[in-house]
Amino acid sequence: MAMFIDILIVLTTFLVMEFVAWATHKYVMHGFLWYLHEDHHGPHENFFEKNDLFFLIFAIPSWLGIMLGMIYNQYTFVWIGAGIALYGLCYFLTHDVLIHRRFKWFDNTNNRYFRAIRKAHKVHHKKMTKEDGACFGMLIIPMKYWIEAKGKKVTQKHKNAGTV
Repeated sequence: MAMFIDILIVLTTFLVMEFVAWATHKYVMHGFLWYLHEDHHGPHENFFEKNDLFFLIFAIPSWLGIMLGMIYNQYTFVWIGAGIALYGLCYFLTHDVLIHRRFKWFDNTNNRYFRAIRKAHKVHHKKMTKEDGACFGMLIIPMKYWIEAKGKKVTQKHKNAGTV
């Protein structure tokens, strides 16, 4: 029973993180920390962006939860930290690998869900400014992109690596 609760804590934290990421993206990254996120919305030739600092910002609560939870035998915090880390891994694989293709690991993927995620993120990147953005979430996307992705299979490899 204890293991079931631990897994439930990890999965619940993972789901909550989608809403935390959405709110952070909309109100912090497109708000007072826009100066760290702005280079992600514009063209550039660098592999790294100032926007990558958000990876560290999100990693800190995960690391603290795991480390302090283990030090003080408060394993609920360990599982919360693990859920944040699991979400961070999925975010990295979705955002940086699948969408922006910073690594060419999923170039032959033609899954409907992944096409819908890419479309939603492309709509988000149409705005080059911090105001009036759309589609701030990552894994949960509006239904219209899911419907649009139905039947639209990509038949060629993407040539614009590093961009959406």
